[in-house]
Amino acid sequence: PPENVRKALEDEMANRGFIVFRGQQQLSAEEFVEASKWWGGRDIHSTHGVHPATPNYNRHIFRLSNDRSHGILGVGPQWHNDGSFNDDVFSHSGYHIIRVAEHGGGTHFTHQGAAFDALPEEYQERWSRLVSVNSNSGVLHPMVHTHPISERKCVYLHLGMTGAIIEKVKDGEGFRLLDEKEMKQIFNEYNDLMNNGLTKEGNYGIEYEYEDGDCIFIDNWAVAHRASPEAHLPPSEQGLRIMHRTTTQSPIALMPPFGLPQFMDIYSPSPFGPGVWIGGGIGFRWDDSIHMQN
Repeated sequence: PPENVRKALEDEMANRGFIVFRGQQQLSAEEFVEASKWWGGRDIHSTHGVHPATPNYNRHIFRLSNDRSHGILGVGPQWHNDGSFNDDVFSHSGYHIIRVAEHGGGTHFTHQGAAFDALPEEYQERWSRLVSVNSNSGVLHPMVHTHPISERKCVYLHLGMTGAIIEKVKDGEGFRLLDEKEMKQIFNEYNDLMNNGLTKEGNYGIEYEYEDGDCIFIDNWAVAHRASPEAHLPPSEQGLRIMHRTTTQSPIALMPPFGLPQFMDIYSPSPFGPGVWIGGGIGFRWDDSIHMQN
């Protein structure tokens, strides 16, 4: 598109969270990848595996399904932002529905700027002193950041790949780790905040159900998302669901505050003393009753 149109759409995503191109004729893998380069750093940043059913075995397409012969199963059941294991978290993600399941299976989106605004002031203050550590890469990200386009404060936490949370001591020097009780409290509060966006009272999120041909692009620094529970039900119950996802390179890194390094060795002993410090896999399991998968 013309640059003024492209920029207007990118600004709209930052402010509203995502845009939908409805009723598209099914895009080829190559067409979808090219459209995904309109945003952010204007290039693709792919870190995933390639499913054998991916058209032309295109390495930039992450093919998802509820049938393992058609795509990768069970991805993203909890609130997250794509690419949280990178310092330069993907600026945007694209979702192109290839086959809509007969009985639904969409994606939930919540705007993280509106979520920050919904927090009580004391939560805004404390969360602004928290920094998450990714359980796989050890990258550090602020739990509250200022969006580079909208300049709006946004919350940020991956509920399925966080190994520790560092707290800057209030009115003092130094840092501490949250303990297990504190971690469970923060994770549940964040989960509740995201879920509240889907309610009529919150009204800063949406349970989006796909229609044939839908192509969605989200600002991945402004919107958290998760697959709906129905999206992971087997085809015998829900019908076959197939989706293609792309991820766009960010022009900047999501830097931690307070002079903390961008990366720490999550697999070595913690430099902050006692507290939760877990390397590998899904990291801290904050609720034993739910399915967690990266």
